[in-house]
Amino acid sequence: MNSSNWSVEDAVNEYQILRWGDGYFTVNAEGELCASPSQDPNGHKISLAEIIKEMKDENIAFPCVIRFHDILRSQVRNINKLFAKTIEEAKFDGKYMGVYPIKVNQLREVVEEVVDAGLEFSYGLEAGSKAELMTVLTYNQNPKALTILNGYKDKDYMRLALLGQQIGRNMVVVIEKFSEIHLLLEVIKETGVVPMIGVRAKLTSKASGKWADSSGEFAKFGLSVPEIIDLIELLKEKELLHALNLFHFHVGSQIPDIRTIKECLTEGARIYCELIKLGAPIEYFDVGGGVGINYDGSRSNQPSSTNYALADYVGDVVYILRDICNDSGVKHPSIVNEAGRVITAHHSCVVTNVFGNVELAKPKDISTESNPEDHLLLRNIKHLYRELNHSNYQDVYNDACIIKDEAVSAFKLGVIGIIERSQIEGLYWNICHQTLSMTENEKYVPGEIKKLKFVLADKYLCNFSVFQSTPDSWAINQILPVVPLKKLNEAPTKECTLADITCDSDGKIAQFLGPDGHQPTLALHQLEKGEEYPIGVFLTGAYQDVMGDMHNLFGRLNEVHVYGDQDDPKGFYIEEFIHGNSAAEVLRVMQYNPEEMCKKIKSEIDKRVKTGSIKPRVGVKLTDFFEAKIKDYTYLSSF
Repeated sequence: MNSSNWSVEDAVNEYQILRWGDGYFTVNAEGELCASPSQDPNGHKISLAEIIKEMKDENIAFPCVIRFHDILRSQVRNINKLFAKTIEEAKFDGKYMGVYPIKVNQLREVVEEVVDAGLEFSYGLEAGSKAELMTVLTYNQNPKALTILNGYKDKDYMRLALLGQQIGRNMVVVIEKFSEIHLLLEVIKETGVVPMIGVRAKLTSKASGKWADSSGEFAKFGLSVPEIIDLIELLKEKELLHALNLFHFHVGSQIPDIRTIKECLTEGARIYCELIKLGAPIEYFDVGGGVGINYDGSRSNQPSSTNYALADYVGDVVYILRDICNDSGVKHPSIVNEAGRVITAHHSCVVTNVFGNVELAKPKDISTESNPEDHLLLRNIKHLYRELNHSNYQDVYNDACIIKDEAVSAFKLGVIGIIERSQIEGLYWNICHQTLSMTENEKYVPGEIKKLKFVLADKYLCNFSVFQSTPDSWAINQILPVVPLKKLNEAPTKECTLADITCDSDGKIAQFLGPDGHQPTLALHQLEKGEEYPIGVFLTGAYQDVMGDMHNLFGRLNEVHVYGDQDDPKGFYIEEFIHGNSAAEVLRVMQYNPEEMCKKIKSEIDKRVKTGSIKPRVGVKLTDFFEAKIKDYTYLSSF
């Protein structure tokens, strides 16, 4: 990468910060990545490098999750204000009554912040299991807000819902399969308490993206149109039709194409209007989730992106519903949506340190002098290296590839020895490096030569677990933005992939966003001895926090919760630090007893002290060391 005239603006383009950051992230003049909670390019900025300095002062170790709670609050305000503004402009008669689906990030600190930020908007919560239901019962105390209950349900789930109704919550029990209405009717009969009832429809309109199967007529959840008609007849028979207050459908998750959303909205709105004509007193039109995040910055209909902005989505919801209601002569309902990803994704990032690198085929000093005693293959590749120049590099490279392959075959047959094979392969890689170097500034470079940049990429070793902190990048090839947190005013000169510290070949990130789209390497800076090089993985606030596993027994990360403060000399303060898992905590999850493990190790050490193979003083230190480490953080310590 050309380092001349490199600027901060070049870094912003290289890492596509403006596209995926949605105004929440920028770079300062010192080359440090900054959070900008106001989304104002001229507004208050928080340097992540400064946060890391304070973390070090407080002995908060890498890897770490940094949560910007101001960004979380900003996203709650943004979606509520955007719906309110659009509803007013469209002269839409209903209100916006959004809910946050806690499955996206159930952490208490996140749920509390969403509830507090949404208080003025009567922003509610959604649950999909009994444990989530107990959470939303406890934390959604706003008597005006909705509590939407999705997922499969048993009698205890229904009883918990009615408990919420009894303590003043606006509980909406959504019927996901027809048998659930019979369970609900039984519990209503037991208690005499009637909640609001919702019905989820299976639309024939099919979603797009990685979660397309969560919608459509063969989806896991929802009632077909004939079943919805049967539900209405049953509620009429039980004199409970008045309780049918919400119509719901779900488009999917991370919907990349706005046309999918438009089609589902159109079908859903038509069904709603027909149900109103059948006498169903539905007040709320719940469009479910699905609003996507522009992870890769491309603004396309690719799975890691969206070809629409939040304003486009909100406009379609309001205007399509308005027009179809007007066309059918039906009242405008209040609009509910279950946005989770768009609320939480930006507020959280994973920060870790690069502690080393694996350099593939490092250039070696190998003599290219002609030697009549060399094997023909070695003589030929020496000749190629001596003849390499700007006019013949493609031919030389192609011939070198052939010689390398022939050398491997010759070695397997015993024709050449390991020293000759080593020299041939070393010269082959030297030719690759030389070819790549001499074509660096050329306008046209053959595709096979361009690929050498990715073939020769370093592996930067990072102190984290992909399976714990970025599971979607491993499981579904989700693109997540990765950016160095400092030196952004210097040109990155190394093409890299990232490897984590798990003992698994899948523990890597090898798909990145870039100025030309998706690419298999990321431009990073040369590692300097003794210098800390922190990087951040962004947009991890949705699902990544709660879906990570404990592969290799690497547990949850340390967390710092950051708030901006313009009166503070550093421009921010760390409101809370939450310790990540210790080895003892993750071992207990796997049914080990850490105390018993310490006793067993001590017993083994004591035996060797008695036989004299370990000195008593050393035995005490070894015992203390093991006991200390079992209480310690599961990740690598400082290097």
